[in-house]
Amino acid sequence: MTDKIALTPTTHTTPPAKFSHGVRKGNVLQVAGQVCFLPAVEGQAPTPAGPTLREQTLQTLANVQAILEEGGATWDDAMMIRVYLTDVDHFAEMNEIYNAYFEEQGLKEAPAARTTVYVGLPKGLLIEIDALAVLS
Repeated sequence: MTDKIALTPTTHTTPPAKFSHGVRKGNVLQVAGQVCFLPAVEGQAPTPAGPTLREQTLQTLANVQAILEEGGATWDDAMMIRVYLTDVDHFAEMNEIYNAYFEEQGLKEAPAARTTVYVGLPKGLLIEIDALAVLS
């Protein structure tokens, strides 16, 4: 039986409740929903990357990537990415940022993806992203 391994990169704060930023079991890695918090500073509350969708999206993708790497994965191992926006008017801009980001990453094959509008994020947060990866 393969052990389940909880993942919290050093760049992330300890979760405020009983959950993990990511979990790996065997060759499957699930990244929990991530937001735009800058790398953790001990003793300080999490700080958002900035007020714009671009700043928040890029930091959120960096946070997802940190968990993928902590679990031994890369973006090329991602099978599914789910994006949650708080404003339907952000779809086009997010798609531009997302496409440019993965072009820069040199992604070989695009994962399946889903984007939806979700209004339950804390005030000021515009985007949340999670991912499912399968390592070869």
